[in-house]
Amino acid sequence: MVKELGKKLIAQNKSASHDYFIEEVFECGIVLSGTEVKSLRAGRASLVDGFAMVNNGELWLSGVHIPEYTEGTWNNHTPRRERKLLLHKKEIERLAADTKQGGLTLVPLSIYFKDGKAKIELALAKGKKAHDKRATLMEKQANREITRELSRRTSGKSER
Repeated sequence: MVKELGKKLIAQNKSASHDYFIEEVFECGIVLSGTEVKSLRAGRASLVDGFAMVNNGELWLSGVHIPEYTEGTWNNHTPRRERKLLLHKKEIERLAADTKQGGLTLVPLSIYFKDGKAKIELALAKGKKAHDKRATLMEKQANREITRELSRRTSGKSER
């Protein structure tokens, strides 16, 4: 059997960068059942309501929706069950201390296969206020207009 190489993206949480300031990013392994892996290989998952928490020295992922595998039988998984994340003990202890500190939370950014193994990108993040979100949107729009004007000038097109 040929070993799978490279990185294959399954799902992304695009709203995370809009709703949170991303402080630090971690790559974690994830404990899955067989039908969950098959459902992920079919490219189906949703990270929208997902979050992670430290419980008794273990890292757990909640709220992530991996739909049931269509060809699965009676031993199919439940779509929104809690899943254990795999990380070094010192990193888990540090994450527990950071989240207890206040204002910080653990948010999943993406699920992907790396060399055939399911991985999840987890971010230590701080929530944005409404005015922060507006400022970020205005900054993106200004940058977009600047790059548009620069490309117009370099291509030699005149203004309307």
